[in-house]
Amino acid sequence: MTDLTDAETADIIATAAELADVARVATLGHFRSAGLLAESKTDGGFDPVTVADRLAEDLMRGVLARRRPRDGVLGEERGTIEGTSGLTWVLDPIDGTRGYLSGTPTWGVLIAVADQTGPIYGIIDQPFIGERFEGGLGRAEVTGPMGRFDLRCRPARALGDSILFTTFPEVGTPEEGAAFRRLVPRVRLTRYGMDCYAYALIAAGQIDLVVEAGLQTYDLMAPIAVIEAAGGIVTDWQGGPAHDGGQVLAAANREIHAAALQVLNAG
Repeated sequence: MTDLTDAETADIIATAAELADVARVATLGHFRSAGLLAESKTDGGFDPVTVADRLAEDLMRGVLARRRPRDGVLGEERGTIEGTSGLTWVLDPIDGTRGYLSGTPTWGVLIAVADQTGPIYGIIDQPFIGERFEGGLGRAEVTGPMGRFDLRCRPARALGDSILFTTFPEVGTPEEGAAFRRLVPRVRLTRYGMDCYAYALIAAGQIDLVVEAGLQTYDLMAPIAVIEAAGGIVTDWQGGPAHDGGQVLAAANREIHAAALQVLNAG
């Protein structure tokens, strides 16, 4: 990990908070508004983007250009800017645009800071609820309507007592979907459609597992930082690093992670 002074650490945390603040304003300004339209970024299927996605990322990039011009930026909507500091900000202005379009409060703003080893700090922010989960650089906490609390993942339990989340029931390729369906009957409860909020729930000690496939770097950097700061583990389905995207197995602890990993690879 990059060595940072106390002043540098404080500036990163303060900058991330300002990014989350401006993204809250941008996203809430269009959430549940009449006539909100989305276009699809791909010809096949529906991969939506709205004016709020682009506005939020533009405002965050503006903050970074002013406060930390030497850092790199990787954003979902506006691409990559190479930096010279060794740090890169990874931005997903609205993770869960389908949920955003539907009026559900399960989308979020994802902000992460990464060095050459992966994410070192991250925020999962849910503007409508007013919850902000942050982890890394010595912090693991959530602030929101119920106050401020430390984040701590659930302790180990049997796989049969666990709660599993994923966003889409199809879960990637047919082969990946088959592996996921092997896991479903082995857990107590499976829920769908939570986007980044499911990862926040792992860090908050509410659930045990999130299993997904086909993700991008900007989908995962912030959740990895938050979950690991809370004592959890995030890997791909082979137990390797997940921050480059693809498959992800996020778990509250190493015991439940190992149990789920065994089932996913049993085919």
